[in-house]
Amino acid sequence: MKVTHEFGPFYDEHSKILILGSIPSPKSRELGFYYMHPQNRFWSVLSHIFGEDIPVTIIDKKKFLKRHNIALWDVLESCEIEGASDSSIKDPIPNDIEKILKSSKIEKIYTTGMTAYKLYNKYIFKSVGIDAICLPSTSSANAKMNFDSLVYEYKKILD
Repeated sequence: MKVTHEFGPFYDEHSKILILGSIPSPKSRELGFYYMHPQNRFWSVLSHIFGEDIPVTIIDKKKFLKRHNIALWDVLESCEIEGASDSSIKDPIPNDIEKILKSSKIEKIYTTGMTAYKLYNKYIFKSVGIDAICLPSTSSANAKMNFDSLVYEYKKILD
């Protein structure tokens, strides 16, 4: 199925950290924001490392991101994909993340999962020249990573 990113990046001029996924899941596309599947552990992991309650609404999530100078977007603008299976991605078209970099204070770029990391290195790295740091996927499909392991890995964004 051909999927096009249906909502833009989330960032402001104070953003210092950019976290990139591959492309939004069906649930995230349906609800219009990042990491919205209830079994995805992204928001609980970030909340834990910052010592805050888990944001529930999209407005709360945006406030959380702003408080911590975090920008969110995805490596891909569009692709062929089956459901939320990153391993099925074909015909990827990358996003132009330079517009975020020019209008923010991004110092570090992280990817959520190996697919996003590989796509970033293949399609985006040359144009921006910033090495990405690969964090594990917070998807429930990444069953080999328990919550404590994810928290340990995601603490890298605090450096």
